[in-house]
Amino acid sequence: MNDICKMTPPLISAEAISRSYLKGQHKVPVLRGAGLSAHRGEFVSVIGQSGSGKSTLLHVMGLLDSPDVGEVRLDGNRIDNLSAAARDQLRNHVFGFIFQFYHLLPELSLLENVMAPLMIRHSMFDFWRNRRAIREAALEMLEQVGLSHRVHHRPAELSGGEMQRGAIARALIGKPEILLADEPTGNLDAETGRDIMELLNRLNQEQQLTIVMVTHDEAIAAQAHRTVRLQQGQIQKVLHEEAA
Repeated sequence: MNDICKMTPPLISAEAISRSYLKGQHKVPVLRGAGLSAHRGEFVSVIGQSGSGKSTLLHVMGLLDSPDVGEVRLDGNRIDNLSAAARDQLRNHVFGFIFQFYHLLPELSLLENVMAPLMIRHSMFDFWRNRRAIREAALEMLEQVGLSHRVHHRPAELSGGEMQRGAIARALIGKPEILLADEPTGNLDAETGRDIMELLNRLNQEQQLTIVMVTHDEAIAAQAHRTVRLQQGQIQKVLHEEAA
């Protein structure tokens, strides 16, 4: 992985990102020139304490938030300054997102939750014309994450681990190039967290899925190809990097 990374440009990069938020009358800086990149097929983890800006950096990279200063590039092309419609297309086609609290829609079955990104991607007419293929793709994805027996259950009827695996299936249904994972094990017990990490590592190895993950857990972070620390709004150092 290291030799490949040295020879190729990054697939996704956040360059000199600064981001502040207003808290009452005060401007609170969260990111202060942070930079992070990931190459195609790489699994990168970002570790830091709560409030260090990990989630903000991930959201900026995935176009869920905009930087005050800095740029986000995909295959060398700047994307944070694109139109809202173009950013929406990238979020739906290029990026997959998983979060600590799953964000499954409670009124939908697990199967419907997984189908949702493709429902959004297609017009109503195209969705109904392709609904059988979309349903089959969602069922196949749920099979891959071990949830074929839960397709008709709603989120309230699932365990935390099942909801997170369902969220991963939803993130992958659109065949994204990049998976952005925000504390994917943070709301799970240790054993279930290990299961989720085994799944993410298998997806990375078998599908060469590029993954950027933020976590506060050193042991979870160490399972990536490369681990960096975010502190005081900046990437401070590489903590772990696999040998070539």
